[in-house]
Amino acid sequence: MIYKTKRQQLELIKSSLENERTSFESHWRDLSDFILPRRSRFSISDVNKGDRRNQKIIDSTATLAARTLRSGIMSGVTSPARPWFRLTTQDPDLAEWGPVKQWLHAVQQRVSASYLKSNLYNILPTVYGDLGVFGTAAMSVEEVFNGDVIHAKSFPIGSYWVAKDDFGRINTFVREFRMTVAQLLETFGSKKNGEFDWSNFSTYVRGQYDQGNLQTWIDVTHFVMPNSEYDPKNPIAKFKKFTSCYFESGTGYDSKEDDKYLRESGYDYFPILVPRWETTAEDVYGTNCPGMEALGDIKQLQNGEKRIMEAVDKMIRPPMKGPTSMKGQAASIISGDITYIDNVNGQGFEPVYEVNFRIQEMEMKQSQVRSRIQRSFYEDLFLMLSNLDRRQITAREIEERHEEKLLALGPVLEQINQDLLDPLTDIAFNIHLRQRLLPPPPPELQGMELKVEYISVMAQAQKMLGVSSVERFTQFVGGLAQVDQGVLRKIKADQIVDVYGEMLSVPPSIVRTDEEVQQIIQAEQAQQMQQMQMQQQMQAVDMAKKLSETKINQQDAALDELIRQAQSGGI
Repeated sequence: MIYKTKRQQLELIKSSLENERTSFESHWRDLSDFILPRRSRFSISDVNKGDRRNQKIIDSTATLAARTLRSGIMSGVTSPARPWFRLTTQDPDLAEWGPVKQWLHAVQQRVSASYLKSNLYNILPTVYGDLGVFGTAAMSVEEVFNGDVIHAKSFPIGSYWVAKDDFGRINTFVREFRMTVAQLLETFGSKKNGEFDWSNFSTYVRGQYDQGNLQTWIDVTHFVMPNSEYDPKNPIAKFKKFTSCYFESGTGYDSKEDDKYLRESGYDYFPILVPRWETTAEDVYGTNCPGMEALGDIKQLQNGEKRIMEAVDKMIRPPMKGPTSMKGQAASIISGDITYIDNVNGQGFEPVYEVNFRIQEMEMKQSQVRSRIQRSFYEDLFLMLSNLDRRQITAREIEERHEEKLLALGPVLEQINQDLLDPLTDIAFNIHLRQRLLPPPPPELQGMELKVEYISVMAQAQKMLGVSSVERFTQFVGGLAQVDQGVLRKIKADQIVDVYGEMLSVPPSIVRTDEEVQQIIQAEQAQQMQQMQMQQQMQAVDMAKKLSETKINQQDAALDELIRQAQSGGI
């Protein structure tokens, strides 16, 4: 098909993505209504609307569980309070070489510092919340030059559409949102000779500006997708690997202005991160997340709470009956009020039926439902430590339970690494490289691809099995050495220190490199040789002294013998 304008092609792509997403929307709406009412935006007209959206939530168990999940993943995967990643090389021996090791550590510190300085740690909890409830989340990471290096932004579910490549990686992102005329001009406007350049804006926007309607909402569509005109030799942004295109849509749109775009640019990298809880075959969006798995229980919990309230209300305010003679007469069932009737012997108001509701059994059933919801969101795991009586448990037991808790999220961690943390670290590293914020690398790293290792609490929990095996092995050998010292020859003590420190993600600055250890050994050997030489010299001097003393004594003895013989006449 031949398109008259690029806009027609983009509109067709958007329409196709809308059709593919339709089947997910009803499920997302239910999840939003019952768990996170304000984290969805299926219509761009919802912007800046503060109406109550939690009409279907009576019991907030699911909402609180989702909050616990969000906080737990944040603290366990990307806690700002401690390092959660480090850089290394494909060659383990090269990574342990002193200059390379120090450079990698310095790069890690600089990238981590930029994360702290930016708004990344404000956005990530929201992303984790969407991921756990809807199975899919989306955020952008863009390069800025205001000192923050990077800037992140999250997008609510329902406001975007995505597509993937043959390898299952998201490579197309379409978003609809609204901006005021004032925001539109501030973001995309430019001035020539003190006047706005209106060549990229519609006549509708120009008219609203001339009328002073700067707060009028304008619909905007943003496309990020692989660039069919990609030219690695051309430095112009329009020819970069991924194209970025903003244009007006909706109200005020005129098809005669298809050739007008608010901004056409590009990226060297795909700036949109779309983590998914779990992917199934060719599905683009995530599935089998805690919110989806618990939705049935969540609805049951709300219905159960509603029935309990109705039963309690009928017990306190039961439906009443009375004689027909009292119809139209003043009557009240409020405590303390008096209703006058003519026939005092007859019946006045009385309950239609007695409500004998077994609340305890119903509450027990509701408690079971709450427990299932909490387990679906891993709340029992994340809150395990807080429920322990630390007076009756050892530090080692606390550590083991903490590790066990985090291992349960191992498969999810791998998906988060692939969809979120890997591209995030890659983007941040390349931005630092372009802005020349990194120290010059050692010559050995020229042209070598770096590797990211995650050292968060969750990542370490998976490694702790290896740590335990190392500890048990060394304890066994130590015990056996008390019987036979020869077994110590089987132990590479230096290697044990390196492996153990790596498993615990010990900072490289506190562990000597192999080169430094070798230098120390050589210095110690040289010192020992010097001491031995000095000792040998001292022994030689002492020996010479003894020999000289022995010789003098022998001469004296011979002289005494000659004198004795002379005196006796023997000579």
